[in-house]
Amino acid sequence: MGMNTPSRIYQRLADERAVLTIVDGFRAKTLPSARWTHQAHLAVGLWHVRRFGEEESRALLRDGIRAYNEASGTPNSDTRGYHETVTMYYVWSAARFLETARATRLVDLVNTYVDSRHGSKDGIFVFWSRDLLLSTPARRDWIEPDLAPLSLEALLAAEPVS
Repeated sequence: MGMNTPSRIYQRLADERAVLTIVDGFRAKTLPSARWTHQAHLAVGLWHVRRFGEEESRALLRDGIRAYNEASGTPNSDTRGYHETVTMYYVWSAARFLETARATRLVDLVNTYVDSRHGSKDGIFVFWSRDLLLSTPARRDWIEPDLAPLSLEALLAAEPVS
């Protein structure tokens, strides 16, 4: 996931089928790479956390993203492909989001998560400096935050990064 891309507004997914098309395409490794967007990453991650829980989702997404990348021609290298710290952060944020979410329908959960501070691209920078997050060690392995310990309160209180 390119973390240097600007935040953007995503078109809301229309229904459960739209979400499941992304999830199923990811799991079958048939989702076109052009559709493997930040929004798709979040939909897949939230679906996993909702279905399997935070702990089990860590391994499922680690293996799943690596396999999807290989199948779609994206190398998992020191500069591209799977990013351990980013993925584990979004698993954490999805779990925190689900703890307080009011929606029950999957499509509403995904759309709300994507639009929330939990799913924003800049939320991660409350906890990690750009240099550390974009480093090879952070891509390869979980690296603890260098700016603030992970907490829902810090995420929600922080001003958006400009």
